[in-house]
Amino acid sequence: MIPASFEYHRARTIDEALELLAKYGEDAKILAGGQSLLPMMKLRLASPGHLVDISEVAQLKELREADGLIRIGAAATETALLHSALLRGKCPLIGEAAAQIGDPQIRNRGTLGGNLAHGDPGNDHPSVMIALGASVIARGPAGERRLPMDGFYRGLYDTQLEPLELLTEIQVPTPPARSGAAYLKLKRKIGDFATAASAVQLSLGEGDTCARIGIALTNVAPMPLRLSGAEALLAGKRITAELIEQAAQIATGACDAADDFHGPSEYRAQMAGEMTRRALAGALERARRD
Repeated sequence: MIPASFEYHRARTIDEALELLAKYGEDAKILAGGQSLLPMMKLRLASPGHLVDISEVAQLKELREADGLIRIGAAATETALLHSALLRGKCPLIGEAAAQIGDPQIRNRGTLGGNLAHGDPGNDHPSVMIALGASVIARGPAGERRLPMDGFYRGLYDTQLEPLELLTEIQVPTPPARSGAAYLKLKRKIGDFATAASAVQLSLGEGDTCARIGIALTNVAPMPLRLSGAEALLAGKRITAELIEQAAQIATGACDAADDFHGPSEYRAQMAGEMTRRALAGALERARRD
């Protein structure tokens, strides 16, 4: 189908983008990579009268480390994440998740900020960012807000972003030494959304005890699902095969997946447990090698 008519605006700075949002109000939508918005417009599920293109705002493409945080501009593409030497060295989980999104054409256009702001429970980065303990920065008429990713999602396609706010940056605490991570994703074919997926980031302390852990699931509930019960089970303990099995069972029991073309709800819940089991084992092995 063909989208309804709209006016196109290209912002060169963050302030210009915010001015355009303020001018056109709720009739305006931000266009970054367009991988979610444009298909919705073609299906007439979204019909904004104005598109504000932020893809050329240089500040929104920056990727750097400062003050113990990895700071990623919201318009950084999946390809930029995948090829970032900083992320490979300090936080490889982000690039590993990016590698499992779509195909090269989608990764060349799709952005981290768009993936997070869209609110689709099938998107891969939300669970990864929850597991990492990340936050996002949003700017709007009331100024700047820092929003933790844990709690950012309120429901299906529903986030804490206000209509006139722009997501500008993602802030990820730099993992300490002896950290490991894994993102395990079961899908029907390459480039597909997850039938179920699990993101794990953990750090080890003295005696190989778990000093910090984050676990979150993709596409098995109306929004990304943090496994706080499994985290509490493992935190402060030496992670064993028995504890990993218990955590996998918690993952299975926490799911609220629907029957759809990805598979029956019971199957998807079982696969969430299996992905969590494998992700925990992989993250633990990496942490011990670090």
